[in-house]
Amino acid sequence: IMTNVFKINLLSKQYPASFIPFDILYYKNNDISLLPLMERKEYLSKAVGEETARMALSKYIEGQGMAFYTLAEQQELEGIVAKRKDSVYIEGKRTKDWIKIKNLKDDDFVICGYIYKENHMISIVLGKYDKDKLIYKGHVTLGVGGENFRRIKEVPKSDVPLFPLGSYDKTVWIRPQLVCVVHFMEYTASGSMRQPVFKGLRFDKEPEECQI
Repeated sequence: IMTNVFKINLLSKQYPASFIPFDILYYKNNDISLLPLMERKEYLSKAVGEETARMALSKYIEGQGMAFYTLAEQQELEGIVAKRKDSVYIEGKRTKDWIKIKNLKDDDFVICGYIYKENHMISIVLGKYDKDKLIYKGHVTLGVGGENFRRIKEVPKSDVPLFPLGSYDKTVWIRPQLVCVVHFMEYTASGSMRQPVFKGLRFDKEPEECQI
């Protein structure tokens, strides 16, 4: 958190912030959270007034959800948000009136081991081949379990680590015999995955086919 007033003023001029509100819960001291979404948007427009380069209303598209999502895919955006027009705002509770539709990518990886974590969570250690050398490509925790993990545990253990993992010294290494599919938002600059989710095993692909 920055507290230096001089630096704050300087950076605010170099990198001015923009505010794009998408909902409003109070209007002139009145709670309007239980009004339908489209009525709240009318109040939001009144509250914002004339839009500027630094204050603009979040726009929406009606009835063209599929086309809008396709456009988001083409622009390589994270996805879209769909909302019921008659939905109310319930603070602190997630409902199906608002849903995120993410533009997920997927890739195939060699399963190299697994790590037992706190709260009964399990991380799968992932790799890919660089020609004939196995390279560490991250790990995935969400979605791991059930029948897929039972099959992973049946794979014979490896006597030696498949590659160095630094602090992950509790890895149970297995022979690189299985391939899995992982969905994720995007690759980061360092080559890791944002928000990876384990989607299952692939039995139609050999580990050596998972090349960088």
